[in-house]
Parts: sequence; C-alpha cells; structure tokens
Amino acid sequence: MIDTRVDAAQMPKRRLSLRRRRPRDPVYDMPESRDELSLFPPDYSLQPPTVTVVIPALNEARNLPYVFAKLPDGLHEVIIVDGNSVDDTVATARRLRPDVRVVTQNRSGKGNALACGFAAATGDIVVMVDADGSADPAEIPQFIKALLDGADFAKGSRFADGGGSCDITRLRRLGNRLLSGLVNILCRTHYSDLCYGYNAFWRRHVPLFGLDAETDIPVGGGARLWGDGFEVETLINIRIAQAELIVAEIASYEHSRIHGVSNLNAASDGWRVLRTILAERYYYRRRTAARKRKSRGLLRHQRTTASESANHAQ
Repeated sequence: MIDTRVDAAQMPKRRLSLRRRRPRDPVYDMPESRDELSLFPPDYSLQPPTVTVVIPALNEARNLPYVFAKLPDGLHEVIIVDGNSVDDTVATARRLRPDVRVVTQNRSGKGNALACGFAAATGDIVVMVDADGSADPAEIPQFIKALLDGADFAKGSRFADGGGSCDITRLRRLGNRLLSGLVNILCRTHYSDLCYGYNAFWRRHVPLFGLDAETDIPVGGGARLWGDGFEVETLINIRIAQAELIVAEIASYEHSRIHGVSNLNAASDGWRVLRTILAERYYYRRRTAARKRKSRGLLRHQRTTASESANHAQ
C-alpha cells in the first residue's frame, strides 16, 4: 500500500518503465464454481463496514455474467447504472443477481453514470468497477483492506508493483505517464496511474468529488456537464488530492475487454483529460483565493466589531 499524500520536497524521483510488460494475458474465465472470496481480512474483528459496488453499464449484457461471477460474497448491494442500453443489460443483471439495484443515469457519459451510482449508494464503502470485464472484481478485498488500514481512497494502479495491463496501448501508456507526471507536479501527489477507473473509497467523501447527479439533460441532446465523460477519474483524483485525503495505490491488473468495442479514444479523451487538469488547477486557485479573501474580510469585521464594543464600553 502506497500513501500518495506526500510533500513535494519529499517526493522521490520516480521513473515508470515502459519496457516492463507482462505477456499478453487472456481475459479471466467465468468459473463454474469458485471458493468464497472474503471481503475482509480473516483477523478483522470489528463490525465490518457495508460495501456497495457501482457498475456503470452501456450495452454490456454479454459481459455481465463474467463480472458478476467474480464479485465477492458479503456485499451490501450491487448497483448497475444503465446508460439507456438497447440490449438486455438490465434484464441480464436482474437474472444473474435478483437483488441488484438498477439506476438509470439522467444524462450521458461514464462520469454521469458514476455520479448517479454514488448518489444512490447506501454502503459505508463504495467500489467502482467497469462492466466490460477489464477490471477483476476478485481484487476488491485488496481495496477494502487498504481502507480499513486507514486510507480514505484506495486507488487502483496498473503501474504499481504487481499491477499490469494487457489492454493499454503504447500511445495510451505514454499519454498516461505524461498526464500523471503533470498532476504530480501541480497537485504534489505521487500517482503512478492517473487514468484508471478501478477505485474504492469511504462514501462520506462523495461530496468532495463535486459530481452533479441531479441536473437532467435529455440523452442525445449533445450537452454534458463538467466531469460527465471519461475524464471523471482524473477529476476525482485531482479533487481528492486538493482535499488532502489519504490515498493508497493498489496494484491491479487490467484485462482485455471481453465482448464489444471500447468507447475510449486516445486523442480526444487525452485532450479532455489535459483540459480537466488545467481547468481544475485554475479553479482551485480561484476558490482558494476567494476563501482567503472571505477569511480576511471576516477577521476585519470581527476586529471592527470588537473595537466598537470596547469604545462603547468606555
């Protein structure tokens, strides 16, 4: 577990090797039977927190059987956030897991889907899992352990020791490295993987993300709010750094999508992530300056009031 909340002066120089790659790995198979996966460490003796898994899904009916089969036992709830799928995504989810909660997102984009899922979650811990089979739900206990050990946010990383990917291209890998380095400089973090959506966190921190789950925009209307797209992971990572949360990186292995074609576009989504980094930094400085001005104004008002009270007493 790596604590990424460090001072800039203490940040060691880190080089991410582009050469270290695992052999291409097939996607995990859907087991006919499996041993129980325990959410919590065997020696955990306290009252365990409840865990919600949020899975944004758009036309993922063929992938859900693989994802659901790897979910650990003991989950408080599983939420499928449907992006107005035209296949049997919702029916498949309900058939595989009758207790599943289905939420329909009110706009479009992965970021909006996550915002709707977070707003609907009731567990103490929320885990973000993709529906395409690229993230292995069997890794969830590792994320839970990091939170129980004191982290506020458990951040999956394909580039931490023990992690990897058989899906990321050289171009996306290089772009991720450059964008991660930029965020590390601007936000004084030590992220090794900025653009990965496998994360877990305590639900009490959701307000810090600043995601809008209430504004309705008709699907197909062509309008999105800030953070509605794939840049949502970057936005969250920046805002938790600004909030000075304790972040632990968890080594994770990214598999290939099982069925279908990814909606990611290296060029357009990379540009959107870069815009997010620069905009979030700019607005953070403006918000910080505004808070300082407000504090100075309040202090002057208190001093003036105290002086007037003293003069009146005399």
